[in-house]
Amino acid sequence: MAAKTARTIKPDTAEHAILILGETMKTNTQRDYEERILKILVHIQSHLDEALDLVQLADLAHFSPFHFHRVFRGMVGEAVMEHVRRLRLERAAHQLKSGTQPVTQIAFGAGYETHEAFTRAFRALFAEPPSRFRELHSRWPVQPAPSGVHYAADGQIARFEPRQAEGESMDARIEKLDPLRVAFMRHTGPYHEVGPVWERFCGWAGMRGLFGPKTKMFGLCHDDPEVTPPDKIRYDVCLVVDESFQPEGDVGVQEVGGGDYAVTTHCGPYAGLASTYATLMGQWLPAQGREPSSGPSLEMYQNNPQTTAPQDLRTDIYVPLRPA
Repeated sequence: MAAKTARTIKPDTAEHAILILGETMKTNTQRDYEERILKILVHIQSHLDEALDLVQLADLAHFSPFHFHRVFRGMVGEAVMEHVRRLRLERAAHQLKSGTQPVTQIAFGAGYETHEAFTRAFRALFAEPPSRFRELHSRWPVQPAPSGVHYAADGQIARFEPRQAEGESMDARIEKLDPLRVAFMRHTGPYHEVGPVWERFCGWAGMRGLFGPKTKMFGLCHDDPEVTPPDKIRYDVCLVVDESFQPEGDVGVQEVGGGDYAVTTHCGPYAGLASTYATLMGQWLPAQGREPSSGPSLEMYQNNPQTTAPQDLRTDIYVPLRPA
């Protein structure tokens, strides 16, 4: 077979202009992502004593609340509240070295209700309990942070380094998905407890002869388990059906999809899905010049977790996008 030859796009042509425009739009979108996340980082620095609400932060950044947490984690390298807790502990370290406040008072200011809980968290970050830290160090050591952002007494951020390396090598694509009419059964609760709903739904579908060589099934994920209380997480087990199918009992009907989706395959245990979502949405997607929409994501499972080793599991992730 002859080797493929790279096609040359001539300068000063309409095709070349479109290419340049596309690259410019991607760069502008990526810069826009960074500016919006930087705005949130500055806001957090200035409001460490407040109860920071994720929905309000998403609104401030002009991201969908549904996907904001994943974009933030992908770009900053920490979950929102992980970032907040670290900054509060760094501020506590600063207070221990520069002031005379009792440790208990500093613990309360950092958001800990007990001295013991504060001591455990502080030791995990600084390798010393608070009292000994105050006695031994002439200045508080700055621990590495993925984004380079640390507590600053003046609320200013000296630098912000968006994470991009993993996203550059991610095997992902943008795919148009036609609207799908699906029968579904809803699970409300932790994702790891969804198994019985899958079994019930598959049993119901099997009894009605809905399985065949072209059967398409997937999970519809309405909530991010890292920010939604476990008992409030919504997940639909879905099976594509035709127009003749009607709702029956606790099996409903809805339309899913329609439009562009960012698609990638997660390899390994389901516990690692959050990291793949973060890389896709906080690193790969900004570089494509696209933004997620507020719709739920789809998860299509290539193999059966009951008969497949966790490290061999394959899950196709579909994240809906705003129109280009």
